[in-house]
Amino acid sequence: MRNVSPAEADPAGRQQMERALDGTARAAGASVGLLYLPGSHGHVLYLATACGVSRELTATWSRVGWEDPIPVADAVREDRLVWLGGPEETARRYPRLGLVVPYDFSLAAAPIPHEGTRALGGVVLLWPGSHPPHLAPRERHVIETGCLRLGNVLRRAAEEGRPIHPPARPVVLRPPPPPTPGPVEAASVLAFARRLPGGSCALDLSGRITFVTAEAADLLGSSVHDLLGVLPWEALPWMDTPLVEDHYRAAAISRLPRSFTALRPPGHLLRFELYPDDSGISVRITEDHGAGAATRHTDSAADAPGPAAGPSRATALYHLMHLAATLTEAVHARDVVERAADQLVPALGAQAMALLVVEEQRLHIVGYRGYTAELMARFDGAPTDSDTPTTYVLREGSPVFFPDAATLLAAYPSAVIQDGMGAWAFLPLIASGRPVGSLVLAYGRPRIFAPGERAVLTSIAGLIAQALDRARLYDSTHQLSRSLQTGLLPHSLPRIPGLDVAARYLPASRGLDIGGDFYDVIRIDETTVAAAIGDVQGHNVTAAALMGQVRTAVHASAGAPPGEVLARTNRLLTDLDPGLFTSCLYVQIDLARHQACLATAGHPPPLLGRADGTTEVLHLDPGLLLGIDRGATYPLTEIRFDPGTLLALYSDGLVETPGTDLGDAINAAAAQLSRSHGQPLAALADDLTRHAQQAGPRTDDIALLLLRYGHAVR
Repeated sequence: MRNVSPAEADPAGRQQMERALDGTARAAGASVGLLYLPGSHGHVLYLATACGVSRELTATWSRVGWEDPIPVADAVREDRLVWLGGPEETARRYPRLGLVVPYDFSLAAAPIPHEGTRALGGVVLLWPGSHPPHLAPRERHVIETGCLRLGNVLRRAAEEGRPIHPPARPVVLRPPPPPTPGPVEAASVLAFARRLPGGSCALDLSGRITFVTAEAADLLGSSVHDLLGVLPWEALPWMDTPLVEDHYRAAAISRLPRSFTALRPPGHLLRFELYPDDSGISVRITEDHGAGAATRHTDSAADAPGPAAGPSRATALYHLMHLAATLTEAVHARDVVERAADQLVPALGAQAMALLVVEEQRLHIVGYRGYTAELMARFDGAPTDSDTPTTYVLREGSPVFFPDAATLLAAYPSAVIQDGMGAWAFLPLIASGRPVGSLVLAYGRPRIFAPGERAVLTSIAGLIAQALDRARLYDSTHQLSRSLQTGLLPHSLPRIPGLDVAARYLPASRGLDIGGDFYDVIRIDETTVAAAIGDVQGHNVTAAALMGQVRTAVHASAGAPPGEVLARTNRLLTDLDPGLFTSCLYVQIDLARHQACLATAGHPPPLLGRADGTTEVLHLDPGLLLGIDRGATYPLTEIRFDPGTLLALYSDGLVETPGTDLGDAINAAAAQLSRSHGQPLAALADDLTRHAQQAGPRTDDIALLLLRYGHAVR
């Protein structure tokens, strides 16, 4: 849970936090400020407080995953300031953000620092589109100072036993009210507005009409009474189009003037001029007698009986676009569930969601939000031929909507309502023309599902179905490829008295891309052991099959001198002519004589750790990669292998990072080996692989084999 009870809340701390955010935004000259705090498990950032923007405009971004490609997530995760100087940079670096919010603004995201651990949260500031493309030093200083202030507030509250958690809904700070005019001034302002051609009205930051002249109401075809306090696209069906609301959103976010024309049926073309600031938007409305006819538009909503109960068309369009962009990044089925839940529950006003898929003629729950695990367990595994709304939509391929409990019980008298909700939408998940599952959305109160909202929810279910079907296919093929790959590696390593052995294999490929890395440990006799590590060129089934052949060939030749083992394996590969090359390092260790003999076929050099903790990179006499020249020979290198000696064999995935010199990376691995000296071998292997993963993005599999001489063998 991420909420706290009122008794646990810290009103003073929250007020200080809100003042710090508002003060930082104002001092930086930003038009919008957003404060994100992590949830209890730390994997999600929740929008806690916002200023300069409406709750509706922030709904899409009220929950941000730790790994999401969103500026605030990057800033908090990587502990750095992220700056976007305009829409082009936003679209290039953050395509999802650029697609869903394609407006002219600049953005800064910064972490709230914490000593010794990761950031306490993140701050996002937006500037009007008129801001220069670069962040000024003064603005950067204001941001850093504001984040430090916020960090102090959060730390102090935690130290006093009243930690500040994200609220159930973001707190939206209201702008300070303008000075109250006197009677004479108010009358003059009203007279001024009425003397202007056309009509005038004012919107607050939520888009609701706070002032409208009689002339404006007449142009809009309504009355002052019916317009005050409502959203224009709710009060006037002919304005319920994505174009109209999009212009409002653009003005509210970019803080730049805009103008557009719209057709009020049957034939009144109106021109709207929008002038935004930090308190709202002033709108001037005039009749357009043809100059703007090229931009006119019509919409069937003109004939609608009244405003829709659900989200407006533009809002629904934004949800669809954001969900579509988000789902393209989902790889596994669990990713689809998490991303869909993140979007649907807060954005569409639902209180709960469940996602079910068909497996062996039963419906199984793959994810949910807003429900308890105990309740979900009761419905998991329901047969597809049972008489329930979830199975009905699956069989018929059509959604069903229940605006209240009475309607649900009338259709399904035997249903037992256990979730305490007041309205439900049951939607089929159909991919490639076949049903794959059901989506359930539940609302806390009775709700009328207008035709437009039903269409939106059905479209959302279609997006989820396609993403889920694709992800489940990926999961199955991924599991198949991993099973094939791990089946070609040794299931266990032999136990050799006096020799500690540890191995690690970390795949970096995806889907059916199978790496060709392999390792092996072969017991020759009571005091002699051989070890091999190699890497077949490519990431596919062919590479995996060749890897199995190379490992078998090495195993069959084990016991011969290392150079001869590689030569025999090389002749086999050139005879097979697979079209792929293989690197390999082979070592034979004689524990009784304290000697090791090595040979390499183009493989990265091993690391030799000594008993005193020093580490050396062993640059062996090179040999050609296997499979190039049938007559290639492989020189031998002999080294002392005294008690306490450690030999690290690895594939290039452990050290190769884009943009990093390979020699520097190998030396860094040797330094890490020295720093971890004295640890148990398993912990040492974990340290090396973790160090490799933290050094940069990995594009190749990692194979690691460690051998340490524990004591003398007699």
